Amino acid sequence: MRYKVNLKKTDEGFAVWVPGLPGCWSQGQTEEDALDNIKDAIQAYLATVEELSRDKESRYIEIG
Repeated sequence: MRYKVNLKKTDEGFAVWVPGLPGCWSQGQTEEDALDNIKDAIQAYLATVEELSRDKESRYIEIG
């Protein structure tokens, strides 16, 4: 799976967030660290969404 992420250089290193996943963000001292950290954040975000919607009625739809 691929996700678009945004990176911003900060005084502490790099901030990184996923525009398509509100509230999913991370940081790192280097760009590489930040990108590695956001991968973990995305996995945790998706696992939480799955857990919160476990007993809910869901559907998959095709886009495009």
